[in-house]
Amino acid sequence: MAAESSEPQRIAIFGGSFNPPHVAHVLAVVYALSTAPIDGVLVVPVFHHPFAKELASFEERLAMCERALGWIPRVVVSPVERDLGGASLTLRTVEHLAAAHPDWSLRLLIGSDVLGDLPKWHRFDRIAAMAPPLVLGRVGVVPPPPGDGPISIPAAPLPVLPRVSSTEIRAALAAGDLDAVRARVPASVLDYIEAHRLYRRADS
Repeated sequence: MAAESSEPQRIAIFGGSFNPPHVAHVLAVVYALSTAPIDGVLVVPVFHHPFAKELASFEERLAMCERALGWIPRVVVSPVERDLGGASLTLRTVEHLAAAHPDWSLRLLIGSDVLGDLPKWHRFDRIAAMAPPLVLGRVGVVPPPPGDGPISIPAAPLPVLPRVSSTEIRAALAAGDLDAVRARVPASVLDYIEAHRLYRRADS
């Protein structure tokens, strides 16, 4: 993402568990690059989830993100949250990236399915000021209405992303039902999952 002019690079931060990355993540990145006023996307897998979700290892999720998203032009998969260490907080990541890349103009790429969680985020008001959200609508998600609560929740646009659930994908993989996920997980990611026997039950 080297700058080609004196103008700031417009970079969207796309963070998440990516446990595993699926086709809706791919579509989100391609859609944002195609329609939003951005020059590139930085994909940032979470290191230690702040809500203590059980995840595949960071290195495995980073490798899957490289396979799912790293081939897309103007996309970089970053280990920045591993490098920062500790529990991953979006504010800390945004502040670090802003300081490390003063030539970047940051946005935060999120799906409408996370809008309901924003009140739980640490200092979302500060995050939104530093990296204004780019929200992509998701089929089947009814987000909270924007209001005048403690934080300003962005409005959800019309759905552009399909309903794909990582939870359902992991359940199908645990049951050994690969056919149920072939249309929802990039083939290179599914190959990696199979090779490393991820998300399998202990008895499978």
